[in-house]
Order: sequence, then C-alpha cells, then structure tokens
Amino acid sequence: MEFVSGYRDEFLDFAALLFGWFRKFSAERGTAGASLEGRWRPLEAQIRRLPQDPALWVLHVLPNRSVGISLGQGAEPGPGLGLGAARFLGDEPPLHLRDLSPYVSFVSLEEGEEEEEEGEEENGEEEGAGLEKVDREEAGEPAPVRRESPQEANPPGETEQAEQEAGGGEDGCGEDKAEDKAGPERRKGRRSEAAPLHLSCLLLVTDEHGTILGIDLLMDGTQGSAGKASGTENLAPRAYALLCHSMACPMGSGDPRKPRQLTVGDAQLHRDLESLVPRLGVKLAKAPMRTWGPRPGFTFASLRARTCHVCHRHSFEVKLTPCPQCSAVLYCGEACLRADWRRRPDDVSHRFWCPRLAAFMERVGELATLPFTYTAEVTSETFNKEAFLASRGLTRGYWTQLSMLIPGPGTPRHPRGSAPALSLLLSGDPYQLLQGDGPALMPPVPPDPPRGLFGSWHDYYTWRGLGLDSPMAVLLTYPLTVYYVITHLVPQSFPELNIQNKQSLKIHVVEAGKEFDLVTVFWELLVLLPHVALELQFVGDGLPPDSDQQHFTLQRDGPEVSVRPGSGVSARLSSSTKEKGGRRDLQIKVSARPYHLLQGPKPDLVIGFNSGFGLKDTWLSSLPRLQSLRVPAFFTESSEYGCVMDDQTMAVATGGGTSPPRPNPFRSPFRLRAADNCMPWYCNAFLFHLVYKPPQGSGIRPAPGPVPPVPTPAAPPAPARRRRGEKKPGRGARRRR
Repeated sequence: MEFVSGYRDEFLDFAALLFGWFRKFSAERGTAGASLEGRWRPLEAQIRRLPQDPALWVLHVLPNRSVGISLGQGAEPGPGLGLGAARFLGDEPPLHLRDLSPYVSFVSLEEGEEEEEEGEEENGEEEGAGLEKVDREEAGEPAPVRRESPQEANPPGETEQAEQEAGGGEDGCGEDKAEDKAGPERRKGRRSEAAPLHLSCLLLVTDEHGTILGIDLLMDGTQGSAGKASGTENLAPRAYALLCHSMACPMGSGDPRKPRQLTVGDAQLHRDLESLVPRLGVKLAKAPMRTWGPRPGFTFASLRARTCHVCHRHSFEVKLTPCPQCSAVLYCGEACLRADWRRRPDDVSHRFWCPRLAAFMERVGELATLPFTYTAEVTSETFNKEAFLASRGLTRGYWTQLSMLIPGPGTPRHPRGSAPALSLLLSGDPYQLLQGDGPALMPPVPPDPPRGLFGSWHDYYTWRGLGLDSPMAVLLTYPLTVYYVITHLVPQSFPELNIQNKQSLKIHVVEAGKEFDLVTVFWELLVLLPHVALELQFVGDGLPPDSDQQHFTLQRDGPEVSVRPGSGVSARLSSSTKEKGGRRDLQIKVSARPYHLLQGPKPDLVIGFNSGFGLKDTWLSSLPRLQSLRVPAFFTESSEYGCVMDDQTMAVATGGGTSPPRPNPFRSPFRLRAADNCMPWYCNAFLFHLVYKPPQGSGIRPAPGPVPPVPTPAAPPAPARRRRGEKKPGRGARRRR
C-alpha cells in the first residue's frame, strides 16, 4: 500500500524524525575537536538576527548508566550508520516496533546483584536483563527524571542506534521480550560477538511546552565504560553546538528562531554555558533547573513527522506542500511530484490516484463531525495527543496504549502485547483499567437496559450518563463498533440471520492486535446487550504466544471470583446492578495463529478492526477461508483509501469484493497523524462487509464494489492551474505490494 499512516506505529515515525534530524546535525557539526570559535562564529551572527521565541527553552541533560544496545545480525557492524534511514522510511518501512527486533535489542549493563542471583545461569541473566532493560528504559534514562520519563528517552535510543547501528525503539524492546525469552542462545551469541553500545548521555532541547527542538547523543562503545559517571565538564562545546543548530533548524514546528530565555537542567553545564549563550543574544536563567521540567505538568508534545512522499525528506530539511490538485499528498517540489505522477505501473502512479484522493479529502468535514466538546482539538491536523492525555491525567491503565509516554516505576499498567494479567481480571471492577488519575470516568451502569438502539455517540453518552467532555469514546470505539454491527448492519445486510433474536453469539475477532490489549472494554457489550451470551474469540499471529488457547469467562452475577484450573479463568465482575432475565456471560478465547489455520466451530459473525488487507500476506489465505465459511464478515478501516485497497485485495484473493464503505458513527474521535499525506485517518473510521463470490452454477451476481471508476487526468497538476485534464478511464484492479 502506498499510504500506511493508519497502520504504522506512530513511534516509528517519531524515531525516524529524531534519526533524520540527528544525522543532519552530526554531518553539519563536523569533526570532533574542531575550533569552536572558527566553526560557530558565522552561525552566531545568523542566530543573533533571528526572531525571538517568547517561550522558555530548556536544555535537558539525561545520563544513562544501565541500558545498552545490542545489535542483531541485520545491523551493519562498525561505526557506520547501521541500518540507515531506509530501515525507517524506505519503500517497505516497518509497521510495528517488533519488526525491528532482528536488528536491535536492549540489554542491562548493570553487574552485581542480578549476576549474583542468577549465578552460572547465563540464560536466566539474559532474560532478566531483557526485562530489566524494559523497565528501566520505560522509566526513561535513569536520569534525575521524576515520575514519567516520556518515551523520548525511548526515541533517543532509537535514533542513537540509527546513527551508530540501527533503529529499534525501547517500546519495541518491550514487544521483543517474547523473542528474547524464546531465544536466549541467539542473544548470548550476539553479546559474545561484540560488547553492547552504551548511550552515556542524552542532550535534549525543548521549549516550555515540550516541543522537541534538537537532540544529541553521546555514545560509549564498550560495556566497560558504562560504569563511569557521565561528567558534564566536557559537554559545553557539544551543548553549545546543539543549541545553535536547534535555533537555526528546529526539529519541531516553526521557523528558525531563538528563545527569549534558556534554562539548563545541570548545574555544571549551566556554569560552563554562562559565557557562551549570551553570544547568541539569548538570556540564560540565573540558576539551573532543579526538576524534570519548567512546569509541574511538563510533558513532551506530539511532533508531526512530515515527510515528502517520494524522497522521504523531513519538513526541517525541505519545504513540503500538498499536491495542488488533490491536496492529499505531500511533496518537496515539482521533481518529486512529477516522478510520482509518472510511476509505473499506472495504477500506482499519482496520476491514477489523484482524483480518487481528492474525493477522499471531501470526507474531512464529515469525519470531524462529532458531538464532543473537545472535537475541534482532537480532529485538527495539529492535534497534540500527548498534551491532551497528560492534561486530563490519562497516563495509566489502558490509556498508555494510546500514548507514547512510558509509565514510570511502580505505576500499575497493562503491558503492551501481553495477555491480561489475572489479578486485573479478578479485581471485580471491569472499568479499572479505563480510569485516569482523577475521579472515575465511567459512571455506574444504568439500572434498566436500553429501550432502543443507539446509532450515535450522543445517544449512547446520554443513556450511559457520560458528559460530552468525557474522552471514553477513544477506548469504547471497539465494543460500540461491535454493537453497531450486531444491531444495525447485520440486520440490514443479512436479515435472514435474525441476529437480534439470538440469545448467544459466537464472534471471531480476526487479526486481533491493539483491541486485545484493551480486552476488558468489551465488557460494555454485556451492558448494551444484556439478553445475549457472547463469546469473543481473538485470532491472529500477532497475539502474545503465551496467551494461546487461554479462555476467560466474565460473569455479571455478583462480586465473587473463582478460578477453575485447567479450564481457564472465571471472573465474576460486579456491574452495580441486578441482572434481569437470567445471567449472561462474556467468554473470551485466544488463538495466536493466522485465521486460516484456526480449527473449530463456525462463528455467527466475523469482525476485524483497521484490517489493512494489503499489508499482510496472511490475508491472501484468510480471505479464501472466510469465502469458504460464507459467514457475515465486517471490517473497519482508518481511511477510505484503505477500503479501496481492501476491495482490490479481496478481488485478487477470492474473486469477490466488499460492500461500499460507510462512515462508522462510533469511530474514535482522535485524528491519527500522517507523515506523507493530509488525508483524514481515524481508528475504525469506516465499515464494510465482504461480498463473497457466488458458488459456481448459482447464477447470482456479486454485489457491486465500493467505488466506480474515476476519470484520470493526463498531466501532473500545475501549481497555478485547477485540475481537469484529459480523462482516461481505468479502475486499476492490480495493487501495489
């Protein structure tokens, strides 16, 4: 697929941004030891003429003494650039942090207690190191950081390896734990070949709002040097160079500028910079900063990692403008636009897609029409998700699944990519992981079941007792989408099933991922459909292997909890209301395998979230499996573009198609960031169902596909001209892999 904005982990885009800026900074900084006076005198004069930023700027100094980086077989050895930018941004960029696991992993550099405890069991030590590494790095570089060290401590790790070796991601290391446990011998072999690289110190320039403006990474090449304290007496030249480059070429949004005032997070470095910073026309604070940030609520802001769709250069390197005809795709200039326009085969060229993307862009206003008080903020292209979550205290439980911020030590959390902890399922409160730091976000369940069907967030919020300022829709989009499919779409498209009168439903959630990490939100289905006993079976090879064949039963008949060995877990959760009409359960089963390898009874319904058929080869086997079962199968997509690509994949895999996509009234209100385009992306934005190829000899024609052919212009758009060139019909049945 050409555009992967709705499917790619945003952390990878963020790491690519850090990597690109750091590489540019390293190249322009020049060789170490060059005269500070000679190299920066011309730049100082340029910076003194820059406009002043009224915001306070902060120079953070984050030492690290316990986490090292071990390179896998995919990374290039030596002091070069390792995997290079192509690993993040090429024609086949990784979609998930775990995709980088063969190339980089994190290891503990601490000796002593852990080593004495493990004794001669080196494999055990490796496992412990991997786990400890995750905890420590998730807490940030063990710096004088307070409660939450933003994942920035993370990206640096990614970026830094990018310069020295590759790009991994601390969060990716969290997703790597299973691999590290499964193959300690391979990990051991890697460490025996070369000592881990050590990021001894991270220099970070931000403004008072948390926008990252520059980054520098100090690397030690061996484990032996990790134990030495990272002194700051020799950091002044590098810190000064970083400040100059951050002002002349800020990584975050905005034009070149200098701050009104600068504060430094290290006393020694503050003293060393007292004679240098005034040369830039910048005022240095009288005393160093003593806390993590300039304000109690300081947190790193979301950065838009804008790139050219063709050459992948970032916005801090070149000026990016959208296509003047469709306004959907970003280019750095006429050359890249023309190259994309003339690509072959024709159905992957921008010439083919331009009028179609223009039609998709017309959905911007419709998708942003939501009843919430914060709609304007969260549907904006400049939406700062991290600030939104932090300002509302949404920094624990399931909310960490939405954020790049990493919980600090001792913060209760549900690990990403792992099975739900037994203690969390048995706590008796199905909404525990949906809470923030403040008062309860979910009100008590209404005493009476709903009298009608809900078709909008407004109707559901009113009945549920939620205020329109509540952000719960971001998490509840998954169960409410299932509810909408059961109560509205299946009766419309498959009336013969009479699904609304069924007392039990078996539903397969295919290619499950993030929705399994949020599994207890599906408890809300029992509140909305109290007369139905539900079984949700999560299926997909991306699920945690240790959760395979697990079976949880969530019951609504009281606060008691029981565990039945050998038959899964039974958690009786209190819903604060008496059950009417008998007890109904929610059974959750897990199968960590591709859908076409699943064995078992036929389901009543199949559902997939943000499916992306063209991004995973297993769909070419799973779709024929669904064709043979011929069960109602509904899928969501994060954009209308994804729906078109899914229809083409369905046609290639089975000869069938998909129904015309419709906007999902229970889509997430958060707009997803896009790197190389301006299209509107939302989690669960659109809904469609599979249209199966009729059996041979049935004489039934398949239903029409989602989009009719669109006229294709003959020439690339000129910036000053409106579109409408020659028309050439073509549907483009083939898809780009």
